Amino acid sequence: MKFLDLQINGFGKFHNQAISFEDGLNVIYGKNETGKSTIHTFIRGMLFGMQPQRGRTSENNLYSKYEPWENSSIYEGSLRLEHEGTIYRIERCFQKSQEDFRIFDETAQKEVEPAKELMDRLLNGLSETAYNNTISIGQLKSATDEGMVSELKNYIANINTSGNMALNVTKACSFLNSKRTEISARLVPDAARSYTSVLGEIKALEKEIASPAYENQIPSYQKQQSDVQAQMEQIQTEKDNLMQQTARGREVLTQNRFSTLEDIKRCREDTQTLFTKYEQLGEEVDKTWRKVFSTLPFILASVFFILAALSLIRGVDFIRNCLHVSPLLVFGILAGGAVLLCAAGIFVLVGNSRLKRELAVASDTLGETFSCYLDDFDITQENAELLYKKLGELELLCNTVTLSEETLKKLDGDFSYLQTRQADYGQVIESQQKSQWELEKKLEQLSNYKTRADALRSILAENEAISQELSAIDLALETLTGLSVSIRDSFGLYLNKTASELIQGITGGVYTSMGIDENLNPFLNTKTRLVPLEQVSSGTMDQIYLALRLAAAKLIQGEYTELMPLIFDDSFVLYDDERLKNTLKWLPASYSGQILLFTCHQREAQMLTASQLPYRLISL
Repeated sequence: MKFLDLQINGFGKFHNQAISFEDGLNVIYGKNETGKSTIHTFIRGMLFGMQPQRGRTSENNLYSKYEPWENSSIYEGSLRLEHEGTIYRIERCFQKSQEDFRIFDETAQKEVEPAKELMDRLLNGLSETAYNNTISIGQLKSATDEGMVSELKNYIANINTSGNMALNVTKACSFLNSKRTEISARLVPDAARSYTSVLGEIKALEKEIASPAYENQIPSYQKQQSDVQAQMEQIQTEKDNLMQQTARGREVLTQNRFSTLEDIKRCREDTQTLFTKYEQLGEEVDKTWRKVFSTLPFILASVFFILAALSLIRGVDFIRNCLHVSPLLVFGILAGGAVLLCAAGIFVLVGNSRLKRELAVASDTLGETFSCYLDDFDITQENAELLYKKLGELELLCNTVTLSEETLKKLDGDFSYLQTRQADYGQVIESQQKSQWELEKKLEQLSNYKTRADALRSILAENEAISQELSAIDLALETLTGLSVSIRDSFGLYLNKTASELIQGITGGVYTSMGIDENLNPFLNTKTRLVPLEQVSSGTMDQIYLALRLAAAKLIQGEYTELMPLIFDDSFVLYDDERLKNTLKWLPASYSGQILLFTCHQREAQMLTASQLPYRLISL
């Protein structure tokens, strides 16, 4: 198989990126952070898919790591490859909400079913674990992980027992164990005792279900609850109407500046008192002026009376003589009378001014009151009667509002009582529903017990047959396990020969032989001793692991005519120039399949050019 080209619509940092490959060695050059590992992972994802992992910190959580940086809704691409003369196009959408996997046979120009058999054939039987541990080699990742050990052991066991790696001994043993567990679960050694216990449970449940506590009274309580609800709705309607009337009455009282009945009565009493005082003050002012005019004749009469008395006592000539002899005396008498007259007038005027002020105050207050409630400033008996009448109406309205408010309180009490009753009915209904639910559960439990009793009766009849079947499975497992262990203990022999040939080529003859134990732990064979892996340089260690990978890849792909492409992702960073030069010469000769070499250095291309080795350079 060989890769032809790939199209990345959205993956990691790439968007609408296309790359094509050729036969043989392809060197994909790019500086750090240009996306070489992203392309490497994209190829893996196109071949095996890429599912989101639950553990966000898992090293295998590639789904989240390579979600598109931009326009995350486009998480997809395609890979074109050629296998046994047929060109296929694999399309995958990795988006978990719209995951899609399709395969097109471009040679036949039709879409084919992406079945497991087809993918196994395209991948030369490589599982994802085998792929990651053989032909896909990342930076400092030449060493294989533990999963590869079981892959190789199982492969070798299959080849040796059946000649076909498609037959999986491990899976066969797993199936038998699973079958044994399944059958064992059906075996009930104390089935008779369990059956007796179940019958006792059935009788107890039937007696409990017949109890009066499980009688269904829900319809009766629902009817009573419905009646209470109707009463509540009626009371609520009365409350709403009464609240509207009360609100309108309160609004009228508020507009007239009253809030209580006492305020209205006080206003009425104050207005009546003030109006009476107003009338009295008016009458007193009129009386004062009449007093002034009535006193003046009296004073004048008093003066003339004095003069007349003097003339009678002293004679008429006395006055005449006084005028000739002492005119000042006569003038004094007249002046005294005038003074008396003025004093009396001033006294009357002062008293009248005080009464007017009091009258003005009463008039202003009454005018404001009349204006406020009658929109009329005229202080008349008619307006006073109208005001008394209006205040009387407001008193009646206030009494009505107060009575309505008291009625509302009573309705609130009735409503609360009905609410309590409704809640009580609700609790009773809920309790009844719980009882019915419990009854249903008990009926379900009774049914389960009866079903279990039937099953136990069947189990009692089947126990003998099950025991015989378990014995047969145990014998088969014993035979398979013994055979598999003996074969897997020697599986390293299948790798040692190929790995030794590869290590000789990759090290340029420095090392000619290597061994591998059953856990895939390699060591070097020298003329004098075995050299453990930890005693060699890091570069040599990386070469040993690379040889082991290629040996395992050739072993697993041995029955296929075309090898999978070999992928290196900055895998030679520990190699010096000489070791790298030998490796680049050795790789195309030792591996006949396509090779993709991702690198952040230019020395690979320079060495290949200097050695005149064919390759294609792809720059990112």
